Amino acid sequence: MELNIKDTFSKELPSDPILENTRRQVSEATHSYVIPKIPSQPKLIHASREIANAIGLDEEAIKSKDFLDIFSGSKVYPKSKPYAMAYAGHQFGNWAGQLGDGRAINLFEVEEKNKRWAIQLKGSGETPYSRQGDGLAVLRSSIREYLCSEAMYHLGVPTTRALSLMLSGDDVLRDVLYNGHPDYEKGAIVARVAPTFIRFGNFELFAARNDIENLKKLTDYTLKYFYPELGKPSKETYIKLFEAVTQRTLNMIIHWQRVGFVHGVMNTDNMSILGLTIDYGPYGWLEDFDFGWTPNTTDSKNKRYRYGNQPNIGLWNLLQLANALYPLIEEAEPIEAILNQYQTDFEKQSLQMMRSKLGLQVAMEADAKLMTNLEDCLLLTETDMTIAFRLLAHYKKGDADNGLGIIEKAFYNREELTKDKLLQWKVWFKAYDQRLQKEEATDAERHQMMNTVNPKYVLRNYMAQLAIEDADKGDYGLVEDLFQLLKAPYDEQPEYEKWFAKRPEWARHKVGCSMLSCSS
Repeated sequence: MELNIKDTFSKELPSDPILENTRRQVSEATHSYVIPKIPSQPKLIHASREIANAIGLDEEAIKSKDFLDIFSGSKVYPKSKPYAMAYAGHQFGNWAGQLGDGRAINLFEVEEKNKRWAIQLKGSGETPYSRQGDGLAVLRSSIREYLCSEAMYHLGVPTTRALSLMLSGDDVLRDVLYNGHPDYEKGAIVARVAPTFIRFGNFELFAARNDIENLKKLTDYTLKYFYPELGKPSKETYIKLFEAVTQRTLNMIIHWQRVGFVHGVMNTDNMSILGLTIDYGPYGWLEDFDFGWTPNTTDSKNKRYRYGNQPNIGLWNLLQLANALYPLIEEAEPIEAILNQYQTDFEKQSLQMMRSKLGLQVAMEADAKLMTNLEDCLLLTETDMTIAFRLLAHYKKGDADNGLGIIEKAFYNREELTKDKLLQWKVWFKAYDQRLQKEEATDAERHQMMNTVNPKYVLRNYMAQLAIEDADKGDYGLVEDLFQLLKAPYDEQPEYEKWFAKRPEWARHKVGCSMLSCSS
């Protein structure tokens, strides 16, 4: 198995001179060298052929012992030096100081077909940044991350990717509900892939320590490899960098809102400098349309990271990045202008995104009111977001009286729609019909357009939980089925029709199906 290794992060940026793998504060370094823990009995559960091909590997390579050894952490690839990144961050709005890769170890960077890929193992053992943790991961969370990162990519959402999912052969002690009842679970390792895993928190670490020299080194490195089009390092270029990151972050969150995805842990150390969805922990998709929903038990009281607040948190996190970059810019006005523009752009792009979900191509002033009224209707009773928008594509002009019947399958309890609520829906469908009359697209054309932005299939938590329960028994068939299903989320796929359904009642309050903890 041969890879075109072209390491840059660990070679061009300052490393921690201490080589002992002990928990500590690490100063004046972007990373610490650390060797993955050798798993006792690694076993490959699943691998993405698409990502393997992207980094230069074929089917035979996936089946090789080298693949098993390298991407389980059993062996270090020749002439590479694994490392854990140093970064800081704000967690749930509070400054947490040094954090770093506590359960991730970066193996190397690969250059293939003019693209750069960093590959890291999650769950491969402790690092200097593990704090009180063991650096390991369990099968439960690893399946969720592996399936979700690939599902998000095929939904068209900017994301990190996944190469492989392996069992370690070791048991890992976890307290799933944080209620003082830990238990042993199967250990697992995911190989994650992205152009880079640099986060907002990498910059925050140096800024907080007033280490401007290394802040500049990291920023210049980011420009060189990931934003070369912005030009050579200068105050103006740093401003352009912040603007580009802001735009990418906004684009990512608009996509989250479009498909009903809730990240669950939008801490600044979980925000990619490339605007990629990163660190899949207690995430979830809206099932009942609810702006106040969060999948994270840790956030159940304050709901800081609820669905409706994700755009605001994106802005708040960008402000923290702006504060970190300020020593290189030393001007508040251009930063403030970019942050203000984020708010303006979000409103415009969000409205345009909603137009696309409703099959509207022409922009009209009253559209915002139409969207707000639709959201009000969706909130009248428990309504499945994914199903409602997907079925809405079947609507035909002039059929307002039958509109509610088209999306009826999306309601969890049709009987809750009282006379007044039914009237509210009917009024909306009449307004929608009048709006559609101003569009040139035929019903068939609109149906096709809407089906490209409203997925039929998403990775609902109960689906992932079923795959986890089977995998715990040694049956990985559902992992494969869901992996294949989610590669074409906008296609009808009649063979998978059973997954186009509301969350089952048994999953409403089941652990792993409704809310999840950060435990992995």
